[in-house]
Amino acid sequence: MGRALGLLVVLAATWLLLSGIYDHALLFWLGAASCLLCVLIAWRMDVVDHEGTPLELGWRIIVYWPWLFIEIVKANIDVIRRLLRANPDISPTLVRSRTMQRTDLGRVIYANSITLTPGTLSIDVSDDASTLYVHAIDAPDTDAIIADIKASFERRIERVFNP
Repeated sequence: MGRALGLLVVLAATWLLLSGIYDHALLFWLGAASCLLCVLIAWRMDVVDHEGTPLELGWRIIVYWPWLFIEIVKANIDVIRRLLRANPDISPTLVRSRTMQRTDLGRVIYANSITLTPGTLSIDVSDDASTLYVHAIDAPDTDAIIADIKASFERRIERVFNP
């Protein structure tokens, strides 16, 4: 029940922030009803669980977002520099990296964070979920790419999502 209430609070706060409707009573109550309906449907579908509503992440996720945003900006600058050269410095490679993420949520956040970063794309996860396949725009040295992924994303996500 606590996770359902947490989901309701998050949905209501998101609705209030995005809509900006605070003074029109009918729209306010319709928004509240839609949030409640979404929680009831999620409850009925039995998707309000520890992964569907990860309340235990708390403030750790808010620390992770700015770091990810900075990584995305740095990768954008790198990709733009490569593409604006007369001879683009591109050597696409598929890199296989073992992941140390223990939970499905950690794996999803890890793969999505890599995909959000320009120049890299998470392609697939092995059947046993221990290996992630990443397409990189330039990887002359795959060991360096794997070391960079492990040094930045893997350790940070491990600290945030698997304390």
